[in-house]
Amino acid sequence: KLFVNLPTGSTGNGIRFSRQGEMFVADYTGHNILRVDIKTKKITVLAHEEKMNQPNDLTISPDGTLYASDPNWGAGTGQLWRIDRQGGVTLVATKMGTTNGVEVSPDGKTLYVNESVQRNVWAFTITAKGQLQEKRLIKKFPDHGFDGMRCDVDGNLYITRHGKGTVVKMTPAGKILREIPVLGSKPSNICFGGPDGCTAYVTEMEHGRLVQFRVDRPGLAWQRWQK
Repeated sequence: KLFVNLPTGSTGNGIRFSRQGEMFVADYTGHNILRVDIKTKKITVLAHEEKMNQPNDLTISPDGTLYASDPNWGAGTGQLWRIDRQGGVTLVATKMGTTNGVEVSPDGKTLYVNESVQRNVWAFTITAKGQLQEKRLIKKFPDHGFDGMRCDVDGNLYITRHGKGTVVKMTPAGKILREIPVLGSKPSNICFGGPDGCTAYVTEMEHGRLVQFRVDRPGLAWQRWQK
């Protein structure tokens, strides 16, 4: 059933939840990060930044700091923003490709981001002040694109392969462990849930449906909700 209607002029994309039960939505047409109270369904603007191209996907670190990917599809470029708990916005990475799926490691010390068009997966070290340093390429794929990306509790990455119709499971070092077909060519985002956190849910755009499959270890975000 319908959960909430976003304000006129807003278009939601990536979604994340805080430990406090807040829902954050990347609003790519409004250049906003929206905050939704999941009990009252009240929507407020946590952050607004006109210099954003179109905030696409979100990740959240253990201390509640948000990071947003921000691609410019027309130019084939992208960047990353940090959004603090008070809504302060800081540009933390520039001169990238089409930044899309973004995730923070279980220990909160590494940020991963993929570039859909360039088919790269990058890692950054997150400093004590939330800055990104030591950019390094962990995997380049030869074909197809990327979209959403999430970690399991062991730090392995699950990446949707847009155009190929699969989700790939990959170690933080870039080793492919598994590739799962999702019954459609255009998987977009992914999350984990269910009673044990071991069910992956994937939005699939070709057929406009939600697909699920089982994994061997719980999703990281699911585990954080249990604490």
